[in-house]
Amino acid sequence: MHKQAYAHGHRIPMLMVDEPQDIEFLVKESEVLTGQAGRIFVIAGADWLTYRVLWSQAGFKVEHLDDKGQVLHTQHQLPWEFVEHSVIEALQAGQLFTPSVRHRG
Repeated sequence: MHKQAYAHGHRIPMLMVDEPQDIEFLVKESEVLTGQAGRIFVIAGADWLTYRVLWSQAGFKVEHLDDKGQVLHTQHQLPWEFVEHSVIEALQAGQLFTPSVRHRG
């Protein structure tokens, strides 16, 4: 389902995201293990764009983050809109990663 790697310039183990349906699972996994809403995803490219994705039954909240983790822009998308987001485009190009999550305690 996922391959573990170290994304360029990052010492945190990163998981390569393979399938669009994995995003919902990864977000929920992160929320359960960390107690924080959403999950960070990184697009591995020239700009190394960072997003926090939050899932609900109504759709996705996608926050574009700066290099300090501050929200630059927020989008609310229905599931059929999200499939056209740059996060999914990066996934399809093999450029979408997420930090590995470990249980605290």
